[in-house]
Amino acid sequence: MKTRRSLSGRAASPLAAARGCGAQGTARPTQNALLAAARDAATRAYCPYSGFAVGAALQADDGRIFIGVNVENASYGLTLCAERIALAQAVAAGARSFRALAIVAGARTPATPCGACRQVLAEFCSDRLPVFCAAHTGAAIRRTTLGALLPHAFRLHANRRNCRGVALRSNQ
Repeated sequence: MKTRRSLSGRAASPLAAARGCGAQGTARPTQNALLAAARDAATRAYCPYSGFAVGAALQADDGRIFIGVNVENASYGLTLCAERIALAQAVAAGARSFRALAIVAGARTPATPCGACRQVLAEFCSDRLPVFCAAHTGAAIRRTTLGALLPHAFRLHANRRNCRGVALRSNQ
């Protein structure tokens, strides 16, 4: 992948490259740029117990990209997954609808999100959400959708509201 340079001449980070440099910063990141952001994020994963580093890059509809890494805990059940961290950061920043998700995990074979992450993503994302999965090494990319990963997701179709009582739009 060609290194992108910032205005200062320094190499731009993969996240900066994924954001694009369109006239107003609204260029759509490519699959490869999202995977590069996820790969870069995975280098900061905290995984002293399993050694299984995961990085995720979630692109919001407005073009912002949110990254996450897995954070393990000695009590495995308390481990935080990269995908849910990326989604939580997005929600905390006000994003509620998304374009694509990239995940980098696994030594040679791309790993997909766990069942809990799939269900949490289904709360905010359409079944049509593109999901790109790649391993840390090798060129294989698994392209799928959230709906293919989690058919018949559990969803409550009530009038969803935020904590201020404002109706949330549906992504379905």
